[in-house]
Amino acid sequence: MSSANTPQPSTSDDPTATLPLLELRDGLSDVIDVESALTDAVEAFRAGSGPVAVDAERASGYRYSHRAYLVQLRREGSGSALVDPIPFGDLSALGDAIVDTEWIIHAANQDLACLAEVGMVPRQVFDTELAGRLLGYPKVGLASLVSEVLGYRMRKEHSAADWSTRPLPAPWLVYAALDVEMLIELRDAIEQELRREGKWEWAEQEFAAILDAPPREPKPDPWRRTSGMHRVRNRRSLGVVRALWEARDQIAESADISPGRILPDAAIVEAASAMPADRDTLQKLTAFKGRGAHRHMRTWWEAVDHARRLPDSELPKQGPRYDGPPPARAWADRDPDAAARLSAARTAVAEIAEAHRLPTENLLAPDTIRRLAWSPPSDVNLEVVTTFLRDHHARPWQIGLTADVLTDAMTSEAPAKPLDQPPD
Repeated sequence: MSSANTPQPSTSDDPTATLPLLELRDGLSDVIDVESALTDAVEAFRAGSGPVAVDAERASGYRYSHRAYLVQLRREGSGSALVDPIPFGDLSALGDAIVDTEWIIHAANQDLACLAEVGMVPRQVFDTELAGRLLGYPKVGLASLVSEVLGYRMRKEHSAADWSTRPLPAPWLVYAALDVEMLIELRDAIEQELRREGKWEWAEQEFAAILDAPPREPKPDPWRRTSGMHRVRNRRSLGVVRALWEARDQIAESADISPGRILPDAAIVEAASAMPADRDTLQKLTAFKGRGAHRHMRTWWEAVDHARRLPDSELPKQGPRYDGPPPARAWADRDPDAAARLSAARTAVAEIAEAHRLPTENLLAPDTIRRLAWSPPSDVNLEVVTTFLRDHHARPWQIGLTADVLTDAMTSEAPAKPLDQPPD
């Protein structure tokens, strides 16, 4: 390690119990929340050398938005910095100062959007979580990788903190600073492993794909993700779920409060199941007795009453809309040949993944396999399947490993149907 003050990893036979606790090498720096300090940080990081470790803290579970409430950086020659983006709104000057170097981010797809929101957009990334997946590590959280690869134990106690809190407590800041403390060393060690295993080019293609990925499209009918909704049995009750979810979402967005803190999913499902006939009955339901639910009781009743009065033609369908194939569990009945293709494809891809010590989903997106199996091209051959995979954003290394076996899976014959099953 680069600092004499950094404890050396333990050689104990039980590393989980004896690993040294990771500490800050340079001590805890002040949070940057004024223009003069930000200007100094911009110059310091512009003058540094090598890649930049970057992390961001959001207030998931507390706020509606996914904005960054703290940005952490570390670079050789620059030290570490904790930047509060709220007083500035825009950190593009800081982003521009490091734009020409590699950004090391753990689970980049979680942080890139909130970083872009404050003007920080990288041109090159190294995702340590994704690299860990390519190397077959069973646990790829930052603390797990730092422990396994570098031999240090990280703190986890503030991972679910409300980072919109001001001022941020010192223990939280130490926790946040530690998230970038070893990222550079972790990146270098993982690159060596990737090269030894012949996976470096795979990683480069994956990192480039992260930056090339288009913004995520909103999912249709987001209200259908309400927890416990499987207990709702009819379309009228589904209408209540939708109405309450949408009313809650409007309040949550306006107040920038996590929807579950406005009204829990359990309350939505209880109201949909009970179908109360009036406001008084609604507010007597167990899940509506909390202070938060009472605060907006008029809104909740109006939503329920609106759903109760909707004509049948405007009620939601019983099943969700699908952008693509139906759920695989229905294939055997709806299209046995497609089910046979999917089974063959999944088996083949899983065998390749196991041979290369990869999670199957990182070898090829499950959705891509489903789409190919459900509606394969009419003239299936290696070239056609390769084109299909490329059109569905598979990377060259993924296509090279899977195109042959998927071509075979699409052209293999389906197993014979039971004798009591009617012919097509």
